[in-house]
Amino acid sequence: MPPPGPPPRRPTPAERADVDAEWERNKRRSEAETNRPLFVGLCLLVLISTVLLLLTMVGAMPLLLAVLGCAACLVVAFPVLLVLAQSRSDMGALLARERTRRRTEQEKREQELRKRQEEHAARYSEWQHRKRVYESQPCWHAVEIPEEARRIAVVGGTEAGWSALLTTLGAALIKDGGDLTVVDLSGRAVAGQFVSLTQRCGLIPRVWVLPADLPRMKIGATLNSRRRAAILAATAQAVEPGDAATDRSILERVFAVLGGDVEIVRVVAALGLIGLPGEDDARDDPALVLLTRSEREQLREAFAADPEIAARASALRRALLPFEGLGSRAEQEPYAQVKIIATDRTAGEFAERAYGTYTVEALSTLLDLRAARRGPGRPWGRMIVLCGADALPEWAVRRLTESAERLATGVVLLYRRAGENALAQLRAEGSFPVVMRQPDAESAAAVAGLLGTGKRGRMHRLTEIMGAALHGTTPDGYATDTSEQVTAASPVRYAAKSIAPLTLVRHIRAATAWGKATSQASEQDTLSAENGVDPLTTQRFDVYGLQRLPHTAVIVPGSGDDPVVADANPGILALPTATLKTVEEAAVPAAEGGAAPPEETTEAHVGPPPERLDWRRPVA
Repeated sequence: MPPPGPPPRRPTPAERADVDAEWERNKRRSEAETNRPLFVGLCLLVLISTVLLLLTMVGAMPLLLAVLGCAACLVVAFPVLLVLAQSRSDMGALLARERTRRRTEQEKREQELRKRQEEHAARYSEWQHRKRVYESQPCWHAVEIPEEARRIAVVGGTEAGWSALLTTLGAALIKDGGDLTVVDLSGRAVAGQFVSLTQRCGLIPRVWVLPADLPRMKIGATLNSRRRAAILAATAQAVEPGDAATDRSILERVFAVLGGDVEIVRVVAALGLIGLPGEDDARDDPALVLLTRSEREQLREAFAADPEIAARASALRRALLPFEGLGSRAEQEPYAQVKIIATDRTAGEFAERAYGTYTVEALSTLLDLRAARRGPGRPWGRMIVLCGADALPEWAVRRLTESAERLATGVVLLYRRAGENALAQLRAEGSFPVVMRQPDAESAAAVAGLLGTGKRGRMHRLTEIMGAALHGTTPDGYATDTSEQVTAASPVRYAAKSIAPLTLVRHIRAATAWGKATSQASEQDTLSAENGVDPLTTQRFDVYGLQRLPHTAVIVPGSGDDPVVADANPGILALPTATLKTVEEAAVPAAEGGAAPPEETTEAHVGPPPERLDWRRPVA
């Protein structure tokens, strides 16, 4: 619906049509000037009569002559008096008629004014209705992820953009009681805002920050020896490349001696023993104290026939040293709907690659086991978000996506830059490509070539404002301030069947920085042609434009060949102009009601759908 324009002007009443005092004075002056000779003549007659009477009184004139003179003066004065009286009467009648005429005109004007005011009231009520409809009509619509999409590949983005995207996707999932696992290799707490949201919703997210929380984490530690060996061998391949089959064989033989449920610290000690030349002495290496004499002898005997294993065992030991404390203090914990596994930015690139590969391999194994027992579940009912997929080897990411596909689990891969692996994921079948702000010109050039030359899109000013306002606010860690945690009326729980949409929107507005800042800047959403401001700007998808994208802007496939600029800001869910319907879904009722469907879709927003993940976009 177009803008209603300015409100109709209220009709202003005309000046009252009272008789003009100056006009009356002019009329009376004109009358006085006209009658002045008559007044003078009348005064002369009175003077003559008076003189005649005085002369009679002093005896200078006979009485009869004086009476005749006064009678003559009276005869002459009588018509003069009649003329003056008639003139005064005519002037009074003229003024009365003028007053009546002007009063009648005033009443007529007042009636016309009342009629115009009634018409104005009707037009103003209609304008108010159009204005309310215009302001409340949905302009942020959902972008539906295709049903055939099995994963989302995101290339580019800053910590602020990833934080917004992860919060919106997570909100979409927990609203329907879905399961979310976040593997955060960014070195920053990009899921920090989502943690605040889940706590406000009454959920307890389980957060492990590695390496500090390795003793509490037991992912993959309860599997059988064969699967544990495969996970550890894959982890070693990521940091100490070698023969994967040999590594798996070494670890399986170590587990056969020490037991399938042995702690990793003892496995590392066993690998150190295998790598030692000659006979061992526990006094020379404190780590060997963890192994009994019988276990050391069995290990020596198991690997005695293959002396070349020692070098590889030493490499395995170096690769697995960061995992010595894994699961040492893990306890039986209830199921958690939200799980976050993050790496500390101080751990370094080596540890980030090792911890990330181990986590991804363990998750892939668990997905395979669950798929074998239960079969595929509801598509996108579970989601795994991998932040910083660049840090992992390509085969580890591919194994995760294949395992997730067997269980119909959605996977979101976030790459910092457009490398070879990232571009392959964008082009892969079953992948929903998403482009965010590019870190450098080389990465932007690769993405621009993928999007095509001359491509551009329309972007809302709110996207630019919010991205700039919250850039750099992502915390360095997941330590939460207890003063910010709100005591909810509902009991705190680890999982929720579902969360009411309005409740979720209220929590987004109150518990996340995105919701608070967007609510404060909500007036930017209503800027329109009504006040001469176009809320949409054009963004070019060239090398320069991709490096200058707002932090929350995401480029997603459109209905045609042209991509669409979307907004991952979760705070947009709290705007009154946001809807979970797609543009196509919203156009159907509009067309049935006689209104023309929107022709141009320009802006988008990632938002939680009733049954699926989606983005939102406004219509110009």
